[in-house]
Amino acid sequence: MHKPHLILSLLALLWLAAPAAWSASLEELQEQARQGEAKSQYLLGLRYETGKGGVDRDPVQAANWYRQAADQGYSRAQTNLGNLYRAGRGVSQDYAKALELYRQAAAKGDTKAQMNIGIMYLEGKGVPADTDQALEWLRKSANQGDTQAMNHLASMYLTGHEVGKNYDEAVKWMRMAANQGDPVGQHSLGLAYYYGHGVDKDMAASARWHRKAAEQGYPPAQYSLGLRYAKGKGVPQDYGDAFDWYRKAAKKSHTGAMNNLGLLYRKGQGTERDYAKALDWFTKAAKRGFPPAEYNLGNMYRKGQGVAKDPAEARNWFQQAADKGHKGAQKALKKMGD
Repeated sequence: MHKPHLILSLLALLWLAAPAAWSASLEELQEQARQGEAKSQYLLGLRYETGKGGVDRDPVQAANWYRQAADQGYSRAQTNLGNLYRAGRGVSQDYAKALELYRQAAAKGDTKAQMNIGIMYLEGKGVPADTDQALEWLRKSANQGDTQAMNHLASMYLTGHEVGKNYDEAVKWMRMAANQGDPVGQHSLGLAYYYGHGVDKDMAASARWHRKAAEQGYPPAQYSLGLRYAKGKGVPQDYGDAFDWYRKAAKKSHTGAMNNLGLLYRKGQGTERDYAKALDWFTKAAKRGFPPAEYNLGNMYRKGQGVAKDPAEARNWFQQAADKGHKGAQKALKKMGD
């Protein structure tokens, strides 16, 4: 996996945010927590961690309440407090303390803690880097049904990160996650069918898995399904459907979808041609550093589409894309005399 280990594992705490975290009134939860009820202390910490349920986000308060529950042996609190120590949020960063808390929770069967121990072995934080130990802990978590751990393993085998590239093994873990309804696993499996990684190429199967994930609101899958409709791969070509799926993903800040939505507005495919809206979506994606959008925005300024012609602004956006290796932007700069 690239380096999103920390990001993914910190997001894992949101998985723990069961409906019980928000169903009780704040006053009731605070009273139970003050009386020493561990689950209430954990749930109150979760509210402060996420800034939901009637409180402002406050990692210091989150750490305080997690610690009180963790001291009573509440495994979810131990895991989430470990996340805070690992990230240095609300507490001073301390990998050793994070690992200690994860081990306490893992011993009670907490799959998120087991997964995070595996990631710490992968990253060599708090422990010497050890791929064998990482795989052991990730598999322990995955074999107990943790889809995040399954997705970590799938990504490792798909990319060859820290292990030999093995598409069959990658697909095994993707499919396990996908069959549990996990949108990340479903999207990854859809890509495997698209590219023929570990399975025979099958555009229809790719589109089916992407639809399952997209219908759960997963932006990368919504974008991928939009691509399928735009290209007619596994589904009938339909720019209207492509537009709808791109828009869903774009509203969730998926930069590729923002860029492609801009293209559809510029070309009038699946919607009325509207240069102003194309410019708006290109700008949103370009400001997030997405090279194709930077290039497209440069062309809008060069041609005066949706905005007054501005060669200097066009050059600025071409340069930003070119600096990131975008070939079209590099050629555009040469044509402008750069």
